[in-house]
Amino acid sequence: MDKIVVKGGPALHGEVKASGAKNAALPILASSLLADGKSTYRNVPDLVDVSTMLKVLRTMGCGAERLSETAKDVCEVTVGAGITPEAPYELVKTMRASVLVLGPLVARYGRARVSLPGGCAIGARPIDQHLKGLKALGADITLTEGYVEARAERLRGATVNFDLITVTGTENVMMAAVLAKGRTVLENCAREPEVEELARVLNKMGARIEGGGTSVITIDGVDALHPVEHAILPDRIEAGTLLVAAAISGGDVLVKHAVPEHMEAVVLKLREAGCTVTTENGGVRCKAPQTLRPVDVTTTEHPGFPTDMQAQLMVLLSVAQGTSVISEHIFENRFMHVAELHRMGADITIQGPTAVVKGVPKLSGAPVMATDLRASASLILAGLRAEGRTDVQRVYHLDRGYERLELKLRSLGADIQRMKA
Repeated sequence: MDKIVVKGGPALHGEVKASGAKNAALPILASSLLADGKSTYRNVPDLVDVSTMLKVLRTMGCGAERLSETAKDVCEVTVGAGITPEAPYELVKTMRASVLVLGPLVARYGRARVSLPGGCAIGARPIDQHLKGLKALGADITLTEGYVEARAERLRGATVNFDLITVTGTENVMMAAVLAKGRTVLENCAREPEVEELARVLNKMGARIEGGGTSVITIDGVDALHPVEHAILPDRIEAGTLLVAAAISGGDVLVKHAVPEHMEAVVLKLREAGCTVTTENGGVRCKAPQTLRPVDVTTTEHPGFPTDMQAQLMVLLSVAQGTSVISEHIFENRFMHVAELHRMGADITIQGPTAVVKGVPKLSGAPVMATDLRASASLILAGLRAEGRTDVQRVYHLDRGYERLELKLRSLGADIQRMKA
């Protein structure tokens, strides 16, 4: 098992490229099931979660591979005869997003058997809204032995009003509705850029979708779709993490390919903290201030501040001059990194869904353990600022969502390396 070793001190400077977005790549790969033939995707990040989705597709009988070692960001998915519409527990338990095959399978093949995802370290993440939407489209849903079994001769259009905003629920039901007979209207939809990106890809495949990226999505079903070629949009969370790395290290970094329109809430908070954030040269640049200021933030659905950036911002605020308040309203267990930050000298108090962060003059390097994907990134950020050496254990979490983060940080001047634990 690997660990990341960081020696704090160097200010980061230079340019770095944002990789493709994990949370866009996963549903887009699942959407391949909606059409026979070969689809080709570029700018696909080389991540454990992406590898898991490709494995899920291969288990069903698809051809699903990265093109070559020299073109690792290109994936091809080939769908033909003999597809087995089942996603087994052994794979789904390792990545909840595997459930995104449910909608395409029942829409295209009339049946699906997909394992329930189970628990998650950062809290309960049920799929009841996915099932509600599929039932409204006419699917017969049963739960047996830990699996969702869905059947329908052909789905039919309907109005679905989600009880709560759900990104993967919106995506799953949208993918199912593109082959349903008639019109489907999805209300209270997630508005994340990754949802809009999926709608864009489906339309390139021949779907008729309007309103992707808004709270109301209208879909007129078609009889068939065709394969597609598409480049995945840049990862706004990775880009935000790299901007925070510049800020916490006292540096000046340009994140190339970052899309400022997708990061407005994060940019706003960085500016409130005193950073100079500008759009230039096809990316977003962050220059650290002499003194970081405290900031209050509440996580919420897009276009609000993303829960996936909460841990990273918390680390930044832990060395600001003053007291900040962070309210987490998306996941109930997303403060697990706080105990590890305490080991590094941070002054953070948890009060239910709220963290009170009192800035300290310095952090100290320490052995720490990652508890989830974004927590692992936050501990590396803390190590960039801390005096001495920080060993971040269990970085397999990091590899689920960041493409060789240590190499990107090293290219900017960080003293960081991956080692065997």
